[in-house]
Amino acid sequence: MTGRTVEEAIEAALRALGARRDEVEIEVLEEGSKGFLGLLGSRQARVRVSLLENPERAIKGFLEKVLSAMALEAGVEVRRREDYFLVSFYGRDLGLLIGRRGETLNALQYLTNLAVSRMIGERVRIVLDAEGYRKRREQALVRLARRLSERVKRTGNKVVLEPMTPQERRIIHTALQNDSQVVTYSEGEEPNRKVVICLRKG
Repeated sequence: MTGRTVEEAIEAALRALGARRDEVEIEVLEEGSKGFLGLLGSRQARVRVSLLENPERAIKGFLEKVLSAMALEAGVEVRRREDYFLVSFYGRDLGLLIGRRGETLNALQYLTNLAVSRMIGERVRIVLDAEGYRKRREQALVRLARRLSERVKRTGNKVVLEPMTPQERRIIHTALQNDSQVVTYSEGEEPNRKVVICLRKG
C-alpha cells in the first residue's frame, strides 16, 4: 500500500484488510519524500502489511477448505474457552461429518490440531462438535462406565473397554473416580489405548 506518509499508507492498508494494528505485521518498504519544494521528485511511502495468523482465523480457514473438499455445506463457529477452542458445525446432514461413533469427527479433530498448531507456530487444543454429538457421547460413556463398574463389582473380573480418544478415556476415569470399590487405568499405545476397570485392592 502507498500513501503520502508511512502512517497514511499503514492506515489505508488496515482499512483494506479490515484489521487492527495488533493483528498485522508491518514492513516499511520506502519512507517516501516530499521532493524539491514539495513538488519535484516526491516519492510516495510504501508499506507491506500482512495479517498475523491467529488461532480462530487459522481454524476456520482450515476447516472451511476441508468441508469444501468433502462437498459438505456446513457453517463453522469457533469459540475460545479457557484452555482450548470449541468448534461447532451447523447445517444439515452432518452425520457424514460425525461418522460411526464419532470416528470421522475425531480424525478431523486430530488433523485440525496438527495443522493449526503448525500454522501458528504453537500448540493449541481444539475440540470439534457437530449437532451436540460430544454431549450425547459423554452421557452415553458415563452410563457405560457405571454399568460396567457394577459388572466388575458383581463378577470380580476386570473389564477392558474398546480403544478411545484421550478425551473419551478422561470421561470414563472422571465418572468412576469417586467409586470406592473400583479403580480405572489406561493401557496400550495410541491410537489403541484402552480404559481398564477393575476391583480396588484391599
